Amino acid sequence: MHQPDKIAYLMFIIFTGTAVFSTIALFTRQSLLVAYIVIGAIVGPWGLDWVNSSMASSQAGNIGIIFLLFLLGLHLQPQNLFHSLRKMSLITLSSSFIFFLIGLIPSYFYGYTLEESIVIGLATMFSSTIIGIKLLPTTILHHQHTGELLVSILLLQDIIAIASILVVQMIGGQSESIYQIHYVLLAFPALLLAAYLFQHYVLTKLIERFDKVHEYIFILSIGWCLLMAQLSHFFGLSEEIGAFIAGIALASNPIAFYIAEHLKPLRDFFLVIFFFAIGAGFNFDYLPSVLLPASFLALLVLILKPMVFKWLLYRSGEAKSVSWEIGVRLGQMSEFSLLLIYMAFDSGLASAKTTYMVEAAIILTFIASCYWTVLRYPTPLAAAEKLRRD
Repeated sequence: MHQPDKIAYLMFIIFTGTAVFSTIALFTRQSLLVAYIVIGAIVGPWGLDWVNSSMASSQAGNIGIIFLLFLLGLHLQPQNLFHSLRKMSLITLSSSFIFFLIGLIPSYFYGYTLEESIVIGLATMFSSTIIGIKLLPTTILHHQHTGELLVSILLLQDIIAIASILVVQMIGGQSESIYQIHYVLLAFPALLLAAYLFQHYVLTKLIERFDKVHEYIFILSIGWCLLMAQLSHFFGLSEEIGAFIAGIALASNPIAFYIAEHLKPLRDFFLVIFFFAIGAGFNFDYLPSVLLPASFLALLVLILKPMVFKWLLYRSGEAKSVSWEIGVRLGQMSEFSLLLIYMAFDSGLASAKTTYMVEAAIILTFIASCYWTVLRYPTPLAAAEKLRRD
């Protein structure tokens, strides 16, 4: 019997399955992001085992994050972003420390080792860039301000996440990480300079000359995004930060809106794969032993993160309604949390049971936070028609 092509079969399972479950989700007014996770869990290695190429789907999903950050940068003028970053720096640092304690202290008293508790605390610090941005409308004036604040917090959290990953490497005994920290501190301004110079002297001139060849602009923008992502990775930073800087560098160009609109379908293609990979990667054999602590940790995050963000943002001068909405939109754990806990497992700092406990907590916060946001606030995926906004 002829064996189907692995990539074609993988794409068939992912997108036919998500099409079916997305249809069910829309009829029942559920979140589409939850449908993507559920189908991954059902057909993944620990479900029906129709898909076992979790590595391929995970890597493809990471490309979705890169495009998401690139498109995000295209919508932000640099001067507005830097103003928001300055305003949000103290709030982000303060909230990150509080969330670290929220993860560390209960975990330690629950019986996890000090090293595992530290890792759990670090994983609790961050909110999901994907969920935060994917569910944020950009066509309403109020949400342009909300988006600037939310994006500033997420970007600063991503920088802290990189430092936290290096800390995990250091605790795991990788002494070269001390050198890497100094390298990263120098790499960030170098990446900004490289982006500015290339955009000013090369990219802008190419766009001005060939802006009427739409296919070329499409290819050029993808190449620019992935070039900066790889350059960022080479400098020791995350690929997502490089893609974000690539978007910011083009934000002031009149063609930025055209690029953003034409890349959205490509972004959504890979983000479907990302959420599918999250569901497919969970080992349900561990579920009975990790469900209780994971649920407790998820509940703490879902309750306390919105409250902490509301308090800090309100004290900084934001309106109560805006402060609470941002808190709700950031009231989950992060894809960086997944990366960090996987790295801790590889370094021997966390057992498999601890790793799946944190992963289960992350998935629970993803699902609950999506529902909370979709049912309560304007989003592109809102369950109620009056809340649905692009």
